[in-house]
Amino acid sequence: MLTEKKGPVLYITLNRPEVLNALNMEMEKALMDALRRFQDDNELLVAILTGSGGRAFSAGMDLKEYDQQGSEHRPEELSRFADLGIWKPIIGAVDGHCVAGGFELALQCDIRIATSQSTFGLPEPRWNLMANYFGCHNLSRMIPLGEALYIQLTGNRISADQALRCGLVHSVHPDRDALMKEADDIAGAITLCSPLAIQTIKQVVIKGRNLPVEESYRMGEQMMQRLTQTEDAVEGPRAFAEKRRPIWKMR
Repeated sequence: MLTEKKGPVLYITLNRPEVLNALNMEMEKALMDALRRFQDDNELLVAILTGSGGRAFSAGMDLKEYDQQGSEHRPEELSRFADLGIWKPIIGAVDGHCVAGGFELALQCDIRIATSQSTFGLPEPRWNLMANYFGCHNLSRMIPLGEALYIQLTGNRISADQALRCGLVHSVHPDRDALMKEADDIAGAITLCSPLAIQTIKQVVIKGRNLPVEESYRMGEQMMQRLTQTEDAVEGPRAFAEKRRPIWKMR
């Protein structure tokens, strides 16, 4: 696992290119540790998650390790990804194969972009396995149900263009350089926004979609009220009136 801080952006790179960035227990733990540090570092506002080598974002679970260790010895690190409560945005920059657990990982990013050679799939049923509940459930709510069922029931991979067509990725790029430039541009746009507003929006969206409409509305109203009572709620309109960039205090 490689991590690099550049200003308010954290770059996280899955770094086992010799095995298509397959997720063994060591890598899963390192990834979760990196995400916890990202969550706790007030200087970091957005993360970009990618894979090294150019062949794969991640081919998913390291099945050789799984076969040797057995499922009873494997901690469910990645299934707790959503439970960390990370309200800062995470961009998934997919370059190459993004399948099985690697696809499930990408689904937990807030924005996904890809290179044209990338593929996406959940082949678990071919090995008498299935994607974890979060992967199955989240995919079916992210893209049309028919598209989600096709991916899950056939085990077939779809191309980057197909992923773009069904809304799984935001954009497709010719090569890694163009991919990472777009990731940087998206991260840059996010950092122009109020961190408090961004994190509130993400909470409202993620928490609210699992609640009844009335309860979701009440939660959103309460969070918006808290947001309007912050110092940054005064700074934003003032900066606009003074035609300058806001100076966010995150309070």
